[in-house]
Amino acid sequence: MNERDEPQNEPATAGRSPEAWRAGLSRFVNVIPHTRELGLEVEEVSPPKVRMRLPWRDELLGDSGRGLVHGGVLTMLLDTVCGSAVLCGLPAPEVCPTLDLRVDHYRPALAGKPIMAEARVLRVTGAMVFTEGTLWQEPGRTIARGIGNFVRLGARNTPPGFAETLFGEAGHA
Repeated sequence: MNERDEPQNEPATAGRSPEAWRAGLSRFVNVIPHTRELGLEVEEVSPPKVRMRLPWRDELLGDSGRGLVHGGVLTMLLDTVCGSAVLCGLPAPEVCPTLDLRVDHYRPALAGKPIMAEARVLRVTGAMVFTEGTLWQEPGRTIARGIGNFVRLGARNTPPGFAETLFGEAGHA
């Protein structure tokens, strides 16, 4: 086993409170145009777990006749919540693009109700981060489940000041 295959399972709490993480990930989702426009909210962060809420909007409809949310919205939400879990699940925040996202749809998401999303990091290696996410509108009634795998680009390929910008620290906001 080489160094890149060694598990690295310490989350990036680095002295940051769950509230600091919530604020940082809120800043992150507000930089992404579609999540900002849809009003995605970060509700809770307990590294390496994240919970978000997508408020209801008519623009989420994929089938207006039956009042069903478009599947692409669910995929976007799982990708975003899993990617956010990655940020707080690493020893230090770094850029990690989505390599693979599998979505299992269990039931349709219905018009008029917000969609809740939760994701957690399952495993971190030197090259990859493995996550799992769940969506629901009513507790205990899963809409969809996602398995997301993210590639670690490492500190060398992460822009300088990335973590400081994420947390809105002086000189990087």
